[in-house]
Amino acid sequence: MIGAGIGGLTLGLSLRRLGIRARIYEQAPELGEVGAAVALAANGTRILRSLGIDLGTCSTVPSELVYRHWADGRRLADHPVGDWYTERFGAPFWGVHRAHLQRALAQAWGTEDLHLGRAVVGLEQRDGTTELTFADGTTASAGLVVGADGIRSRVRRWITDAEPVYSGTTGFRGLVPRSALPDLPDPDAVQFWMGPDAHLLHYAIGDVVNFLAVIEGPGTWDGPGGVAPAADGELAAAFRDWHPAVRQMIGAVPQSPRWGMFALPPLTRWSRDRVVLLGDAAHAMLPHHGQGANQTIEDAAVLADCLDGSVDVDTAVARYERLRRSRTRQVQRSSWVTSPLLHLPDGEAATHRDRKLRALVDDFSWIHAYDHREPALRS
Repeated sequence: MIGAGIGGLTLGLSLRRLGIRARIYEQAPELGEVGAAVALAANGTRILRSLGIDLGTCSTVPSELVYRHWADGRRLADHPVGDWYTERFGAPFWGVHRAHLQRALAQAWGTEDLHLGRAVVGLEQRDGTTELTFADGTTASAGLVVGADGIRSRVRRWITDAEPVYSGTTGFRGLVPRSALPDLPDPDAVQFWMGPDAHLLHYAIGDVVNFLAVIEGPGTWDGPGGVAPAADGELAAAFRDWHPAVRQMIGAVPQSPRWGMFALPPLTRWSRDRVVLLGDAAHAMLPHHGQGANQTIEDAAVLADCLDGSVDVDTAVARYERLRRSRTRQVQRSSWVTSPLLHLPDGEAATHRDRKLRALVDDFSWIHAYDHREPALRS
């Protein structure tokens, strides 16, 4: 595997459980936190728990999911989470520090077959194997290479020339102590505050509240990466007329850098000559369903099952691609079309959206109830 993030480590553990040895190559010199927090839904937690990864002691289970009006804070729609969610979908919903998830996966994997400081710079097919060249001059060979190296994947360049697409929106992130939020209603809930040209998502993790504030613009994105500086006070200005709890949360911590909201277009192919993509490298999506990490975990479980030895590698890869492309494309598209719906001004369109949100659990149960072990999903 190329990449020791959530996808690479989950795939490695899934393969190890089947008695298949894998090696993981990671460009970073050490494994560390990337991002503030991650929401793990039932379709992800059921897989993690099957691998012995239980984050119950370091995660927070939200009490409910609430959608609120941007200015007056009234509830527009709400749904229970907690025990009700676990009973409905067969696994819990966890809000967890990304560092805790990364640490749990890394500890389960161990140091054997983990190679840090290895940035892949070349792939070449030779006699039925793939030869990898790394920036430090070392090489390796493999019968199958899995690119789990994120939205700006180097491995993807071997397969397709597709590049991430900028959505025209940017996000600002923060972790705020609960004690700094006396005006926040229902602090144990996952909450979306929705308003004209912006929204704020937040949920608690222990004694802190993790937030993502998303605003429209800039119209274009310059530069090679997904993070850029923003003018001082830009975030506060975008929310200056919003509910006091929103302004309090944004003002409680220094303004973060600007995160461009990017996604990949649906890829026509995920593999070439025993090189295959997984996770964000294959289907990076906007975060509005909280499914990026969960879809990556699903990929890992499905690919491992396809590689169980019952068929040859080429057939296994083709089956994995067939099983995953349609589902991830649906989630990608739904996340993309959700973005403008969260930014509607008050009016008829917003009222129609709010009515639809009241049926959210039923409308999106196909995401959370997914279990790749079900026979109907394995063919």
